[in-house]
Amino acid sequence: MDSKPSETVPYPVKILVAGGFGVGKTTLVGSVSEIRPLQTEELLTEQSVGVDDTSGVERKTTTTVAMDFGRITLSERLILYLFGTPGQDRFWFMWDELAEGALGAVVLADTRRLADCFPAVDYFERRGLPFIIGVNCFDDGYDYDGDEISAALDLSEDIPVVLCDVRRRESGKEVLTTLVRHVIGRQAAKRAAAEATSG
Repeated sequence: MDSKPSETVPYPVKILVAGGFGVGKTTLVGSVSEIRPLQTEELLTEQSVGVDDTSGVERKTTTTVAMDFGRITLSERLILYLFGTPGQDRFWFMWDELAEGALGAVVLADTRRLADCFPAVDYFERRGLPFIIGVNCFDDGYDYDGDEISAALDLSEDIPVVLCDVRRRESGKEVLTTLVRHVIGRQAAKRAAAEATSG
């Protein structure tokens, strides 16, 4: 009697990609996605003058008006569904919907405009959603290391900071893998704490 090999059913995981305007969220989702990513990019118009702060990213001509969506298989057991959030203040009302059911988040940072990622950091801290910082290393950005970024953002010591180039698929995958490891580590720590308390 032939026995069929057991099929591994991949576990789907929802991940958010957040950060300030023009930090590279759409680029990250597009560079790592194994499917054609859904993008809701629209051209910046005169109506955005005085609304969207383009200082530091003056060459940016488009903006995400809803979300970006992509998918990447990290292993035969794990598929990540990526949801890129819009970066402008006027679209933050969508974040609660996008964050529903998410396992964790990547907060992208730009050293030229580091303060732009503060709202995303604050948002995920308030929700208790695990997150990491991905520092997108622009050619004309400031050269800070992970510890300096962590101190500037006043992060707890357990939150990873990863230097990356989101244009490169392997660099983007490293960011996402770091997030998954961080989430698993947090869950293991919570289980250990619960067992120690109940014991």
